[in-house]
Amino acid sequence: MSNNNRHEIFEKSVPMLVIGIIFAISLGGLVEITPLFFQKQTNEPVEGLKAYTALQMEGRDIYIREGCTVCHSQMIRPFRAETERYGHYSVAGESVWEHPFLWGSKRTGPDLARVGGRYSDDWHRAHLINPRDVVPESNMPAFPWLETNVLTGELTGKKLALFRDHFGVSYTDADIEGASEAVKGKTELDALVAYLQSLGHALK
Repeated sequence: MSNNNRHEIFEKSVPMLVIGIIFAISLGGLVEITPLFFQKQTNEPVEGLKAYTALQMEGRDIYIREGCTVCHSQMIRPFRAETERYGHYSVAGESVWEHPFLWGSKRTGPDLARVGGRYSDDWHRAHLINPRDVVPESNMPAFPWLETNVLTGELTGKKLALFRDHFGVSYTDADIEGASEAVKGKTELDALVAYLQSLGHALK
């Protein structure tokens, strides 16, 4: 191996190439990612961020269960085309209480990061039961069963307690104790609409 071709050891040896790739990725990750754990803006909630109510928390779980993240992102990128359409770009402090986070990576449908308050509750209900009633060209599936599925609230308090104890969400004992009653008898449609209407109010 000549002095002018020292990288030949990686080009001709697969194990050495693999080791080199792993080392490079590890070093890059260490340099790029580690500092984020110590930056306040990435692990502190933004001013005005509110914890989900019991009903909104149930709606969030339904949003995940029905696969809404497959077609909808909740991450507005800092590009003019996106901020003009959706509002202020997303920041890390809005997602510190999101476990798992629901940023998504595909937009078959529009971004929902700031959909809260853009449409009425009745619009959301009609759209979820049959999207074509309000958006004729929509290819979104209908979710009519949400209107008839009723919440029991059996596990709602435990969900809020978990988010408080493990993720630092600001729930009180009263919030947790009253969670079951707050959702009992509500439909899954009520919960999902409440969740959608809660999105994006911390920043506009």
